[in-house]
Amino acid sequence: MSDLVARLVLDAHALVGESPVWCEREQVLWWVDIDGFLLHRFDPASGADRQWNLGEEIGCLALRATGGLVLALKTGFAFFDPVTGTLDRLIDPEGDIPENRFNDGTCDTRGRFWAGTMRMHKHGIQPTGAVYRLDPDGTCTKQMDGFWTINGMAFSPDGRRFYFSDSTAAVRTIWVADYDPETGTPGPRRLFCDTRSLAGRPDGGAVDAEGCYWMAGITGGELVRFTPDGAIDRVVRMPVKRPTKLAFGGPEFATGYVTSLGSNNWRETGDAAEAGGLFSLDLRVRGLPANRFGG
Repeated sequence: MSDLVARLVLDAHALVGESPVWCEREQVLWWVDIDGFLLHRFDPASGADRQWNLGEEIGCLALRATGGLVLALKTGFAFFDPVTGTLDRLIDPEGDIPENRFNDGTCDTRGRFWAGTMRMHKHGIQPTGAVYRLDPDGTCTKQMDGFWTINGMAFSPDGRRFYFSDSTAAVRTIWVADYDPETGTPGPRRLFCDTRSLAGRPDGGAVDAEGCYWMAGITGGELVRFTPDGAIDRVVRMPVKRPTKLAFGGPEFATGYVTSLGSNNWRETGDAAEAGGLFSLDLRVRGLPANRFGG
């Protein structure tokens, strides 16, 4: 839809802007700069963006039902209290794989945090990424493996469909699996979309209130909305080449916030000067409150 225009709301120059999550209680957007080691809290009302440097890569985050955040860091899962700045480390499921870090993640409708890992430097001959489920009681279990760059994790509004992708150029595939919210168990994956016919590779994913799946098309400068049966419903152009993830926010969840990948040499990459910025736009469809971690 060419008439939808994204607006730069924060010229952050993030290295790897990712994991936007809207907090309806505070009316703020949490997001991360993975390679910048930064956790961000953006307040659209004032334009203020508070930052915490956590000293390591921050792959993704989720809101906690009790307040604060759960993070998936380079060294594993941790709780973070933004009031005190306290980081309470929980478990590192890949302490024996130092070349990996956490990347994408999301919560299911019953408060379980799903997060996946990826190899930081693409020099291996085998995919080493895996997906873990952190339960509210603190139990952590590996659920899937064999990924190069796990991405796109999102749940349908009823919690019964689980979307995920691998954004590596050789794979660039989105899958979907039936999901049992009672047990937290996904069924066999099946193809949702092979994105090789699209301009962008599948990065972060989100699901709107109508049950449609949104893909951030990294390197393609676009957002793509799919119907639940995998058909392309609309394509929205972005002002930067490498959008990374969409979150729905605002009082009515009617504003889309999009993070992006930055570059110290944006001219050489052919990207815009605003690369690494945070953008907002009216997508003319509403989202839902983010699922919160139950622990």
